Amino acid sequence: MRLFTAIIFDEETKDKIYKIEERLRQLSKKGSFTARDNLHLTLNFIGETERLELVKQAMIRATDSISNRSFILNIRGFGRFKRREGDIYWLGVEKGQMLCSLQKMLATELKEAGFYDVDDTDYTPHLTLGRRVLPQTGFNAREFEAGIEAISMRVEKISLMKSERPGGKLTYTEIYSIPLKIGTDS
Repeated sequence: MRLFTAIIFDEETKDKIYKIEERLRQLSKKGSFTARDNLHLTLNFIGETERLELVKQAMIRATDSISNRSFILNIRGFGRFKRREGDIYWLGVEKGQMLCSLQKMLATELKEAGFYDVDDTDYTPHLTLGRRVLPQTGFNAREFEAGIEAISMRVEKISLMKSERPGGKLTYTEIYSIPLKIGTDS
């Protein structure tokens, strides 16, 4: 199984993000855009493994070490990673203390569980809207970003996701989650 840990957005948040993505799609000549149901914030990419129980135990230890508290996630900002074959466009995510602590503890616990390829460098949270995007002539990223309202959502769980391609369609499926307790916002 190809696995990663993530924050899954609630339906209202997905709708808001998807409206932004649809605007970008309309202003692009081409691109591969994220399916609405696949919208998420990746915490840690794990890769191919069948060691599901080790991943679950690492997730439990990580959430216990940060007091297992829910927190507010703020989505704001817009940007791109330049690529030769077309750019990756994304929405930014505020680097809140709880988010960064959670991601770092997950990376630490996953590495200690034997998942040595997990990235434990400085976390740059973002969510991908589209890959290989070629905007129409005259597209102005600053104007586009100015039309994006900030989005906030309470994170109430972290999820273990499976990535697969049934029938050639990229699909992310939640296979495990840990609820977070209502806590003070960070």
